[in-house]
Amino acid sequence: MREKILAIVPAYNEEANIVSTVEDLRLNAPGVDYVVVDDGSRDATAAICRERGYRFVSLCANMGLAGGFRTGMKYAYRNGYDYAIQFDADGQHSAAYIPHMVEEAEKSGASIVIGSRFQTQKKPLSARMMGSTLITAMIRLTTGRTVKDPTSGMRLFDASMIRLFAQETDLGPEPDSLAFLMRRGTEVSEVQVEMRDRMAGESYLNLTKSVSYMLRMSISILVAQWFRRLK
Repeated sequence: MREKILAIVPAYNEEANIVSTVEDLRLNAPGVDYVVVDDGSRDATAAICRERGYRFVSLCANMGLAGGFRTGMKYAYRNGYDYAIQFDADGQHSAAYIPHMVEEAEKSGASIVIGSRFQTQKKPLSARMMGSTLITAMIRLTTGRTVKDPTSGMRLFDASMIRLFAQETDLGPEPDSLAFLMRRGTEVSEVQVEMRDRMAGESYLNLTKSVSYMLRMSISILVAQWFRRLK
């Protein structure tokens, strides 16, 4: 791959997973650069990155996923990357799919390519997937277009999106921002990927938080995003 591609790896308390995540990128996406954004971790995440010589940025406080992601986008923008990919630090994503996502962006002209669990497969029946289905319905209602996996955390962004996310503080790596950009004409595509279970540790999203998140995103897509403006 001749393009400059950066994998942004937001990491909060991921000492048990960060080595396998970075080594997966090194082994299965050798032409892709990476930066770990240590989001004010209280464990040894930053120390492990330092000891192993990983490229990383440490935030002095926990800024949440949006803050870590935006930090990575600013890094990508300053360093002139053609593509940036959001890549979770918990071991669920596989770097082997990155070339396919880049290929899809170049073939389709999409500014955002989602690594979708459900492009060719059906969603399982669960409370969490019911929430994902609800968000898909809200996006279809407000944009007229279908995103089968709106909550996927594996997304590729082209240079125009890197600049936008680096400069706009009101945008984040969430489905409501995706819907907002789609209404502004941003082309979004999906490619089928397989995701693994979290390798170690626990997700911060329990059932209660997941339901709350899905409802909040749905309301934001349906109502609040219509009042959002870019600078």
